[in-house]
Amino acid sequence: MEKSTISDIDPYGFKRGANFDYENYSKFFSTYLKVLAGRETKWKKLLEKKGDLSNVDRSVLKRYIRKGVPLSYRAAVWMETSGAAAQQKSSPGLYTSLLKIEHFNKEISDSILIDLPRTFPDNIKFDTKRLNNVLLAYAHHNQDVGYCQGLNYIAGLLLIVTNDEEKSFWLLKHIVEKILPQYHTKNMANLLRDLAVFKELIIRRYPDLNRHVEALGLPYPVIATKWFICIFAEVLPVETVFRIWDCVFAEGYKIVFRAALAMFVSHKDVILSCQDIGALAPLFRDSMTQDSIVTDCHSFIKTMFALRLKRSELENLRKVCNADNI
Repeated sequence: MEKSTISDIDPYGFKRGANFDYENYSKFFSTYLKVLAGRETKWKKLLEKKGDLSNVDRSVLKRYIRKGVPLSYRAAVWMETSGAAAQQKSSPGLYTSLLKIEHFNKEISDSILIDLPRTFPDNIKFDTKRLNNVLLAYAHHNQDVGYCQGLNYIAGLLLIVTNDEEKSFWLLKHIVEKILPQYHTKNMANLLRDLAVFKELIIRRYPDLNRHVEALGLPYPVIATKWFICIFAEVLPVETVFRIWDCVFAEGYKIVFRAALAMFVSHKDVILSCQDIGALAPLFRDSMTQDSIVTDCHSFIKTMFALRLKRSELENLRKVCNADNI
């Protein structure tokens, strides 16, 4: 497939960069297009048979979600499986009332305004006014968090999928308060704890990788902070991020660890080939976040779920790990 047959704008409105690998993408997409068509058909039949998601067996729904949620169903699936739809229904006027507040915290408002033009400037469809509304409303709603850099990318992608401010608000609330609690507060206590948990998982499963990374002197917070705090938004290709989020909304925080571990195991050889921090740092920052391994989102998700990881192990590690362990 030639470059001329692939649009320079992806389905979500993002412009493809000057260094976009059209050759590898076309190889992947020729196969993935069939996957998308197949999933669309299966989801349509499932919902026609069951009526709505509440009637679908949980094990069946989990299997369907792991194999991919079509874009046309994604917003509804995220809202239902996360519980955000139920929360919205229980407080139907909350978002509207938050937008009516006349005086927002100026420091927070100014911080959001600074980040708005930095948020997906390469997306031709993106509306920063709607993003401003969602972030301001949430900052006033949850004053313990207020606004933290990274929330702009999460809320921005939510808006792209839902095309709805209020749904994006409720999904953002679910992420910040249920999936990643105390990641976005000033002390980021749980983020630091989970980075320590992640390091311990690497030590246990891939000790050779850990020794190599530590010998070259690259700290784990430098590697993985953005992975965790943004759930890979503005890190991985957008379709890969959405496939991860499909599972995050349905299964919770454990998916974030699965994705982070998959980043290591799928790039093990190239990580070990780096001979100094000057090669390793840009590998984690740039190369392995846009290569053919992560672009092939279907295979990457399979790698995630082939890994051995139990929630009980994560919970036990959370009890003993802290920032000193990083």
